Amino acid sequence: MTMPSLLEVRTGTIRVLSVPTDHVYVHHLAPAAEEPPVQPEVLRLRDPQDPWWPPPALDPRWLVRRTADFDLLHLHFGFDARSVDDLRAVVDVLRSAGKPLVQTVHDLRNPHHLDRRTHDEHLDVLIPAADALVTLTPGAADEIRHRWGRTATVLPHPHVVPLAEMRRRRDLRASPESGFTVGLHLKSMRPCMSGPPVVDALAKAVAEIDGAVLRIDVHRDVAEPGGDRYDSYLMEAVWAAQERGAHVHVHDFYSDEELWDYLQSIDVSVLPYRYGTHSGWLEACRDLGTAVAAPDCGYYADQGPVHTFHLDEDGLDVASVRAAIGAARAAGRPVPLSPALRAAQRRAVAAAHAKMYRELLR
Repeated sequence: MTMPSLLEVRTGTIRVLSVPTDHVYVHHLAPAAEEPPVQPEVLRLRDPQDPWWPPPALDPRWLVRRTADFDLLHLHFGFDARSVDDLRAVVDVLRSAGKPLVQTVHDLRNPHHLDRRTHDEHLDVLIPAADALVTLTPGAADEIRHRWGRTATVLPHPHVVPLAEMRRRRDLRASPESGFTVGLHLKSMRPCMSGPPVVDALAKAVAEIDGAVLRIDVHRDVAEPGGDRYDSYLMEAVWAAQERGAHVHVHDFYSDEELWDYLQSIDVSVLPYRYGTHSGWLEACRDLGTAVAAPDCGYYADQGPVHTFHLDEDGLDVASVRAAIGAARAAGRPVPLSPALRAAQRRAVAAAHAKMYRELLR
């Protein structure tokens, strides 16, 4: 990792060791390139390139050699790749060096883990030790207060689709061709996703709406025999839905451009999560004017307007799925959030971070 030396950093600049830096959420914690910088300027140091995973900044042996190169550490993601002992040692290194720890609590339940215990153990080290906490919704802040007795600053999730792309697509936005398209994107089937129950419930709900179509997308690694995540049980449900009229699309990971095209091609995107906390996908839908049907687990409804149905680890309420899809049909597509509004939100979020950093460094 090449970090700027003290001579390369202007007076007043706050050097943030961000874990990670190269992530769309973290990119959008700074004002947009066309915006004037927040003062004092916040410099987020580049991610290490060799190796980049697991995050070297969470290796106490690496970190102890680098404490002169940054002013504070801001943790977002990647700590699930380290042991509890590593995280305790990281906290000790920061304390010994007088470097504040900021944590943004994105996930109170890790969507990549079947069992919550490991993530809970990690949070039990980090949240009590952090000098400042940020989270994205009031509901998550309430849970943090209840579980750890800590107060987290609530700062909204910034836009996901680039501002220039939002402007371009807003200008070119056309009405859907006809009917009503419900999108279920199963991606590579994270452990948090409910597959066959949601597929079956949606197929039945959509069939009850005249002119409605269910579109199911799934990655090849799940859909094709021999794939790393091949799921025959899921695909039986998907092919059964196709026989009832669903449009099934099997493909590799979308590029950003392909993902934006996909989201604009559907009227409502259904989030099939049995557990979770927040969603960047939901924010991309808001940027592009795609409605969202989201479960009542986690804090998705705190992020923005959604059509809620009941889904958690205990099961799915089919009637609530039908009601959510019916409500989405009646409401129509929402208006995309304006690029100007998102830019202003981004400036406010950037300013709030800079203020927090300044206060910690005093």
